[in-house]
Amino acid sequence: MLPMNESVDESYWRSLLADREAAAANGSAADLDRSYHGRSGEAARPIDLLWAAAEHACNCAEVIPVDITGFNRGGLLIDWLGLHGFVPASHLTGLPTTTDETIRKQEFAKRVGQQLRVKIVELDRPRGRFVLSERLAYDDKSRLELLLSEMQPGQQRCGVVTSVCDFGAFVDLGGIEGLAHISEISWGRINHPAEVLCCGQRVDVYVMHVNPSQKRVALSLKRLQPDPWATIEQRYAIDRVVEGVITTVVDFGAFVKLEDGVEGLIHISELAEGNFLHPHNVVHEGDAVRVRILNIDPQHRRLGLSLRASPPIR
Repeated sequence: MLPMNESVDESYWRSLLADREAAAANGSAADLDRSYHGRSGEAARPIDLLWAAAEHACNCAEVIPVDITGFNRGGLLIDWLGLHGFVPASHLTGLPTTTDETIRKQEFAKRVGQQLRVKIVELDRPRGRFVLSERLAYDDKSRLELLLSEMQPGQQRCGVVTSVCDFGAFVDLGGIEGLAHISEISWGRINHPAEVLCCGQRVDVYVMHVNPSQKRVALSLKRLQPDPWATIEQRYAIDRVVEGVITTVVDFGAFVKLEDGVEGLIHISELAEGNFLHPHNVVHEGDAVRVRILNIDPQHRRLGLSLRASPPIR
């Protein structure tokens, strides 16, 4: 499997993997390179030798040079001594993080005709898979420094959740872990990150802060989604009656969820007519209620609601 969480569409391989023979003196990667590039016109050897050389380079974690011959939406197409392979975008260095397909294609096109130093990360001859990584050609320390230098606030990254704890979740970004604090996981209120995330889950994250000296990266999941409070006044109005669900009952009232990320408060004085000892005597967590909006405060992310001033749900 690809170590940096890049899935490769099967259609890639139909367009980029076509076996052909290349000149070679023997099965070692170094001698193959000299044979292929230094003996023009020599009779071609069976392609078995190329796959054997690739297997040797893979087993030895050898760094090999490859020629970039083209690209598709997922990465670069390469040629190594006649074997056609693929370098996924997540395994390239110095590639700007962007979701704009036009910019992405332009960056790929600039590299066509150049040479890369790479390591093999997947080799499967029966399935015609020859996948390589530029990032892995660096040693662990250099790869970490490179990843940190490329990571900038405002970027969107893909990662895998490695740990979930009370205060947040750690996400592997391909060699370095970042932390998504519980307050940055959802626009809505959650009691524990495990309500939303689990270990091994793939997630898209927003890079908030990067501290190269301490090797710390602050991440956010919720910032990749629209803030529901930014447009709250377009969806709700004072005196409007809306339906919601009681999420929490406290001494001074009850909180009501109107939609994901939007909760309002029914103050104890707005729960019901007459005297009662505690809000629990009126409502309970999970109750469906109909409430009237008393006030809207987008700046402080507050909604004032009334239960006693709204018709009951029948």
